[in-house]
Amino acid sequence: MRNNEKGFTFPLTLTITLLFLIIFSYRLEQLVTERRLSHETAIIIQQEYYYHSSVKKLEKVLQSGGTIQPKGSYSFTNAHIAYQTENLIGTTQRINFTLTMASGETSSYRGIFDLHLKKLVKWIELQ
Repeated sequence: MRNNEKGFTFPLTLTITLLFLIIFSYRLEQLVTERRLSHETAIIIQQEYYYHSSVKKLEKVLQSGGTIQPKGSYSFTNAHIAYQTENLIGTTQRINFTLTMASGETSSYRGIFDLHLKKLVKWIELQ
């Protein structure tokens, strides 16, 4: 019996295997990207929570009739926020916030407080 060199099974198996590997690697890359995005989103949400908490604490000080100290800080479980105030024209006060996370990441925001309304009127992220 002669060897049949017009094979059909090997090229078909090779094609299916390559197709499987391409799809598998594409899906794996998607999974890694989604996990990275999910982690970054969680960090951003935590940062916003810490900023929001510190702003609410400062608004509470203003609403109770007190004044905001020129420098101060708040400590949280996984973060530390330091702030520094500057008086602007009229009844506005600018407060620069610096957040340091336990993981070492830092970010800065600037808030403009209206002392007459006793609340935050403008919020800017600094780079």
